[in-house]
Amino acid sequence: MPPVLVVPLDFVPTREGTVELPDGRQLGWAEFGDPDGDPILWFHGTPGGRRQLPPDAPGAASARGVRIIGFDRPGTGRSTPHQYRRVVEVVDDVRVLLDELGIDRLAVAGLSGGGPFALATCWALPDRVVAGAVLGGLAPTRGREHAGGLPQVLPPLEPFLRFVARPLGEVLSLLMRPSRPYMSPIFDLYVAVGPAADRPALRREEVKAVLLADLAESIEGGVRAPLCDLVAFGRHWGFELRDIEVPVVFWHGDADGIVPYHHGGLQAGLVPDGLLVTQNDGGHFSGFGLIGDVLDRVDERWPDRPGLARVEAGGSGDDP
Repeated sequence: MPPVLVVPLDFVPTREGTVELPDGRQLGWAEFGDPDGDPILWFHGTPGGRRQLPPDAPGAASARGVRIIGFDRPGTGRSTPHQYRRVVEVVDDVRVLLDELGIDRLAVAGLSGGGPFALATCWALPDRVVAGAVLGGLAPTRGREHAGGLPQVLPPLEPFLRFVARPLGEVLSLLMRPSRPYMSPIFDLYVAVGPAADRPALRREEVKAVLLADLAESIEGGVRAPLCDLVAFGRHWGFELRDIEVPVVFWHGDADGIVPYHHGGLQAGLVPDGLLVTQNDGGHFSGFGLIGDVLDRVDERWPDRPGLARVEAGGSGDDP
């Protein structure tokens, strides 16, 4: 009998809900950590959903006076299907979410396929975003800032993906929902045959439990969202990295077998206040062990952060 996967005890959202967008769509969100802490908007990977966080993220956030807010991109979890024509269009949804939650100042973080959307938010909202963090994020595939490498297959595939995204997403949804009881052995098979650099992170039972729980939740909304992400990645993002005014730290493993290492270096070099942190021998999932470093780097770039002052005064969310 396979081992029972147990999600960490504190891995339950402090709040969770949906917001209605102007066009009638719904956007699902979940909040972790200190309920009164300073907000970090977390952009999940591709595929993924609002609960796709490192397993120790809630505890690390609570200890630092931070609340992490994840949201389902359109077509996953509780969010209505929708195709962004360009990556930057996510910002229209983000504005509504922030306004609904009463957030004026925040940091953003993007994991893997969430990186482009986090950067779009940094570019579009410099008056609200104080700092950005990108973990193993994909670089542009079009325009003068394109990174080259394997992801360059996306631009020529974009017309085809755009055409098949909706019907293929529906078919994949029908196929994957019955497969949920078999997710654990499928995950183990991927770990066994996938990039060796990812195995240390993915063999942690708590990482596996969180990822599979998020995936099971995400596919309830269908599997169209990852295909829509790929369509957006294969187009020009709608902004230039060199125009981002917000400081951004990029973490990237030099053994990443999914998003090449040079993507991190290129982006850090283009963002005027960009910094690359290399994970030696790190794979694509090495970001699941970096949440403490991410939160500390954000804190360095957020002067006079109210939540930190409260924690230092003894008023953290962990207090009885």
